[in-house]
Amino acid sequence: MSIRVEPATEVTAELHDALTRLMPQLSRSAPPPTAAELDEIVRSEATLLLVARDADRVILGSLTLVLFRIPTGVRAWIEDVVVDESARGRGVGEALTRSALAQASARGARNVDLTSRPSREAANRLYRRLGFEPRDTNVYRFELEARDPGT
Repeated sequence: MSIRVEPATEVTAELHDALTRLMPQLSRSAPPPTAAELDEIVRSEATLLLVARDADRVILGSLTLVLFRIPTGVRAWIEDVVVDESARGRGVGEALTRSALAQASARGARNVDLTSRPSREAANRLYRRLGFEPRDTNVYRFELEARDPGT
């Protein structure tokens, strides 16, 4: 299968339709982004939305690379990787991830972080095969919608 990965540079009906189709395959609780939210992602200097296309230019998957500078350097995170169920196991996730790693390196990041639920076994195998290593750290989450952060 021929896969081409490219950054999304504008929000089109095709891109919006693809993300509307793909996001429920990633998360049942998060709604797909609106066109306005997608536009914010695409136009932000801190995010790079990568899309993978087949030979017919159909969008098969996406990945968001988040890049930001902090005092210790440029940080890079891979977020919201999703491959259409019909295209899984055909190298789409690998192509997206390799492209994100190249983009992060070109922008000065020394490393790239990501998280992946243990239940996503194929994704975890891919990340290990590509050289990602588990970190000895705790991941914490504060639910802003559930509590007042001032209390």
